Amino acid sequence: MSVTVRIPTQLRPLTAGAGEVEVEAATVREAIAVLEIGHPGIEARLLDDNGGLRRFVNLFVADEDVRFLQGLDTGLPAGTTLSIIPAVAGG
Repeated sequence: MSVTVRIPTQLRPLTAGAGEVEVEAATVREAIAVLEIGHPGIEARLLDDNGGLRRFVNLFVADEDVRFLQGLDTGLPAGTTLSIIPAVAGG
């Protein structure tokens, strides 16, 4: 299923400046794996050494945080958008 992945500014050097990338994936985990194939290094920025989502990275399917869904196994319906949102510290 084709989904759109929105890439934050901090990760765009890994996607040749692209703000959005189309991938074929059925789950969030698959989408990250496909991104890694085309854009090496992105997976290490999103996942920790145990394969879990890094604490400072938020992933949203439509407007839902995947942590409150099925995590990395959250399904991606065709045509949906997966947004990568880095956590931002403020003061």
